[in-house]
Amino acid sequence: MPVSPPSPEPTDDSPHASYAAAGVDIDAGERAVEQFRPWTEKTSRPEVMGGIGGFAGLFKLKMDRYTEPVLAASTDGVGTKLAIAQALDKHDTIGLDLVAMVVDDLVVCGAEPLFLQDYIACGTLVPEKISAIVKGIADGCQRAGCALLGGETAEHPGLMQAGHYDLSASGVGIVEADAMLGPDRVRPGDVVVAMGSSGLHSNGYSLARHVLLDLARLPLTEQVEEFGRTLGEELLEPTRIYALDCLAVAAETEVRTFAHITGGGLARNLSRVLPKGLAAVCDRGSWTPAPVFKMIAALGRVERAEMEKTFNMGVGMVAVIAPGDVDRAMAVLTARHMPAWILGDVQRAKDVATEPDGSRVLMRGEHSRF
Repeated sequence: MPVSPPSPEPTDDSPHASYAAAGVDIDAGERAVEQFRPWTEKTSRPEVMGGIGGFAGLFKLKMDRYTEPVLAASTDGVGTKLAIAQALDKHDTIGLDLVAMVVDDLVVCGAEPLFLQDYIACGTLVPEKISAIVKGIADGCQRAGCALLGGETAEHPGLMQAGHYDLSASGVGIVEADAMLGPDRVRPGDVVVAMGSSGLHSNGYSLARHVLLDLARLPLTEQVEEFGRTLGEELLEPTRIYALDCLAVAAETEVRTFAHITGGGLARNLSRVLPKGLAAVCDRGSWTPAPVFKMIAALGRVERAEMEKTFNMGVGMVAVIAPGDVDRAMAVLTARHMPAWILGDVQRAKDVATEPDGSRVLMRGEHSRF
């Protein structure tokens, strides 16, 4: 059995090992905190106790506001959309995507987002880059009405490349037990209302990048006439945050449930909030997907079924609403400048020829001009 040679004994001339020499710069981390502190402070709510820098974020619930509170929690990331941000060295909007993916999951059950905590892992910590990322996260928290309660930034030299990073976040919301939304509230005859997406959001980027960058070899800096901006700007368009819009509709109308349209597409995500025995019938002719979806489908010869199970196709959130409240719901969304339209309705599954994948959402018709 071979024996390893003994390690040389250090001498007075041997270099001194340090954390910084190993690739972790604690001082850079502290500088980053000081740079993004003003952004996090803007997200504070009255329930927040203390500030950035503690070992735990503290949030004091005002229990006199609730009868039977239920906490909701969600964790998510932004996937390979990060590759676009890193390629363009533009990091001030990716945090909006991160917040959207978390808070828009929370609101599906009717929960008000209370606070969020983020996690940033990077190969090398550059304070200005981390500050830009956190600024985006803070902007997203303000749009969602929640506090950025804290987080963690970690350097992983030797595990991640110097310019690379990854993001994730967890959020907590609250809802009264008797106000929780979900499949048990859905009834035949309910109306399905769609809220428009701002583009790809944060799903399907592995396919989008494969088609647009690998197969079509389009430069991210190329101006695209259909977009009215560069390809990179289109792909970095932040995910729309629906949380406060959904809560506003739920406060004024009989909302049965929401469905956040993310990975898996419209049919699969809407199916998740339908009870057994019911199905939804949706009309493709009620909207036209944005040009970016058409471009991906055409350049990659991507079949419709693959597009619809990968991308949101222009629908970012769905509300299932009692039929008598639809007009009021549309008025609320219009007043909040949220693009919305009637997508379809809920029917008994036995009366509907549901899709082969068992989604219990039947997509009928064709998109115009797609």
